[in-house]
Amino acid sequence: MRRRWGALAMSGLTLGCAGCSHAPSFDILGSYFPSWMICALVGLCATIAVRGLLVKVGIDKELPMPIVVYLAFTIAFTLAMWLLWLA
Repeated sequence: MRRRWGALAMSGLTLGCAGCSHAPSFDILGSYFPSWMICALVGLCATIAVRGLLVKVGIDKELPMPIVVYLAFTIAFTLAMWLLWLA
């Protein structure tokens, strides 16, 4: 009896995990691109814009480790784009 309940629970979990209908890719000009690639490109462009703003204001010279700060900006913008677009 216990084995039957275990098999039923495992089949229920398997069916629950099979609910994804498609891969997160989008058709752009006839070619399928993964959505993470588009989000990374948008995050990189947003970071370049923020860097330009920080250079114009003069904060860029005061950053302790600029490569780490800009990497963090890129990751934050990429993940924010992922959440806003696909959530």
